[in-house]
Amino acid sequence: MILINLLPHREATRKRQKDQFFTQLGLSALLGGIICGAVYTWYQGRISDQQARNAYLVKETARLDAEIKDIATLQAQIASLRARQTAVENLQADRNMPVHLLEELVAELPDGIYLRSMKQENQSVLLTGVAQSQERVSDLLRALSTKTTWLVKPELVEIVAANASVSAREQRRVSNFTIRATLNRPAGGAPATANPPPAAGGVPAVPGKA
Repeated sequence: MILINLLPHREATRKRQKDQFFTQLGLSALLGGIICGAVYTWYQGRISDQQARNAYLVKETARLDAEIKDIATLQAQIASLRARQTAVENLQADRNMPVHLLEELVAELPDGIYLRSMKQENQSVLLTGVAQSQERVSDLLRALSTKTTWLVKPELVEIVAANASVSAREQRRVSNFTIRATLNRPAGGAPATANPPPAAGGVPAVPGKA
């Protein structure tokens, strides 16, 4: 017996293929949507993690900035304390300096020289006095250059010839001089004397050795 299919099989095949196509298309779209959603979710998670890291870094940076500010303040306070300590140490070291200077000047002052004043300006000491001759001033310069510890690098500022009254009828030719020397602080300092110089207005005059 021969069976003959009278249905439109070509249309049915095309319909079936079309349905399969749309089904595959829908599945592809669904799969694409799932993939896109997964990728979007992953990126959103990465962005959230990075934002959390950025917020942590901002917080830590602010904390470090505050610590750096505190450290700078502490360093300024330490520098101020060190400056005060240095000032106190310098005052302690300079307390007996006039005694040492007067001791050296009395010991090394040549004969025929009379000091009128001694003035200190920072690291410079200005000596003014009267000498019997210019040779005496040269002797004083040599003594300050080689024999003194607290005064170094002496230089003659000026020397002026003048007349000094010895008595009512007698005058003597003398030389008024000014010498500038640099103050030197020996390591460890020198021992202080038992009797400090009198606290008067200005430095007392130091006569030359007889």
